[in-house]
Amino acid sequence: MRTVIFDLDGTLADTSRDLVAAANACFEGLGLGALLDPERDAGTALRGGRAMLRLGFSRAGGHGEADVAREYPNLLAHYAEGIDRHTRLYPGAMEAVERLKLQGYGVGICTNKPTALAETLRQRLGGRAAFGALVGAGCVGVIKPDPAPLFETVRRLGGDLSRTCLVGDSETDRNTARAAGAPSILVTFGPAGGDMAALEPEALIGHFNELDATVAALNL
Repeated sequence: MRTVIFDLDGTLADTSRDLVAAANACFEGLGLGALLDPERDAGTALRGGRAMLRLGFSRAGGHGEADVAREYPNLLAHYAEGIDRHTRLYPGAMEAVERLKLQGYGVGICTNKPTALAETLRQRLGGRAAFGALVGAGCVGVIKPDPAPLFETVRRLGGDLSRTCLVGDSETDRNTARAAGAPSILVTFGPAGGDMAALEPEALIGHFNELDATVAALNL
C-alpha cells in the first residue's frame, strides 16, 4: 500500500500558542513571569517542550538542563489542561487527508508529541477516525529524526516503505525521511515556513490544496 505519513505539530495543526502557554505556566510558577512570546517564539514551540524550556531559561539566566528536566513533566501537565484552547487545524488539512484516502493511500501520523497527548489532540480536533495509525513519543523508544517511528507508522498501516512519503514542517522531518530513504514534502505555511526550501526536500507546499498533485508527482 502507498502511504502518506504526516507530522502533527506545525503540519496538520498550529499548536504553538497552547504549547507556549504551557511553558509560560511553568515559568510563572517559578516566579519568572511569561518568558516566551506566542508569536515570536512559535517556531521554538513546534520543536518541543524541552526546546521551549531551554529558550525561556536562557532568558532568565542561572538555569540549566536540570531545571529543564524538572519542569518538563509540569509543562506536559499544563499542556494537557489546555491542549486545544487555541490550537486549530490548518486550512484544508482534513479535506486533503480524505482525498488521499479516496485515492487508495494509507494515512498516518508520526509525531514527537507524547502519544497520549497526540491521541487526545487528534480526538479533540475531530480527526481521530481519519488516520489509520498514530505513532508518538514512547511508542518505539526513540523519536524522530530516528527513522524507527516512521517505520512503525508504515508497518501499522500495512504499507510499503518504498512507496511512502512524509509530510512535515521541520529539519527533523526532512532528516527522518532521509534516514528512512523516503521522500519528504515540507509545508511553508507554518512559523518556520520560510526556512523550508533550504532543507531541500523533494517538494514544498504552501497550502493543503496542493498536496494531491504533489504526492502524485512523487510516483510512489
